[in-house]
Amino acid sequence: MTVGVALNAADAPNQVDATVQLAWEAAEFGVTSAWFGQTFGADSPQLAAIVGREVPGLQVGTSAIPVFGRHPLLVSSQAQTAQAATHGRYHLGLALGTKLLTETGFGLPFERPVARLREFLTGLRELTETGAADFHGELLTATTPVPARVPGAENGVPLLVAAMGPQALRASGELADGILPYLAAPRALADHIVPALTAAAEAAGRPAPRVVALVPGVVTDDVDAVRAKATENLAFYEQIPSYARVIELSGGRRAADLAVIGDEKALETEVRRYRDAGATEVVFSGTEIAGDADRRRTWRLLGELAR
Repeated sequence: MTVGVALNAADAPNQVDATVQLAWEAAEFGVTSAWFGQTFGADSPQLAAIVGREVPGLQVGTSAIPVFGRHPLLVSSQAQTAQAATHGRYHLGLALGTKLLTETGFGLPFERPVARLREFLTGLRELTETGAADFHGELLTATTPVPARVPGAENGVPLLVAAMGPQALRASGELADGILPYLAAPRALADHIVPALTAAAEAAGRPAPRVVALVPGVVTDDVDAVRAKATENLAFYEQIPSYARVIELSGGRRAADLAVIGDEKALETEVRRYRDAGATEVVFSGTEIAGDADRRRTWRLLGELAR
């Protein structure tokens, strides 16, 4: 089982330099993967390509690029370039996105997101596996009048989806290599998410899907103060229906109820619970919330669990 961390250096004077330094630290502690979010700031495939190039052996991934406002041809170019730069250590995550960010940021109507996801995955899979596409969907068209292959990325790119709802899980099981659930505790994974995903993959004749569980958490002695901060930081997700649903399925009332905050034993226990619930990989996010000392303390433990 691999254990990773999400890296966030958005407040640094130079985000790229700081991200590379953090990645080196993570690798030195034995953490096996580093993941990068995508909003309107830094381009996550570029960050992943740079980090993967600078830190040999570290797996790198994007979690996750919304399909609205992007096109399979452009995302394929980004992903294949990152794959060539890292010699096969890049993992591409896609997401439906949110109504708020899609309509406010791009001026696009947030309509039929799962249908768009299905078409996006279909066109993107052709491009990343063959370097060509001739896809004509209802919402998207992706064709290649000139080659779209990036030399060095011949083995393709793993495609993961930040899916947790029934329709998105079905699409991911049929068309992707796995999922990137966030704020989905072991209860939600075991009872709802993993069975639905696995059934869809089996019905489509696909291999067993990966379940890369993203978990907010940190090792700290200042549990109450850190949980209060996490409650504030994660409150945004409570306004998004898909997250509100999975928080409830997980047995939580607030998003921060799903954060793992405590000593080394508490974190280790939760990692094992995620594994038992069907997670193939666990990635901790928000480890910077309590400061550098607790972040390093957390990474040291995660490196030990990855061995």
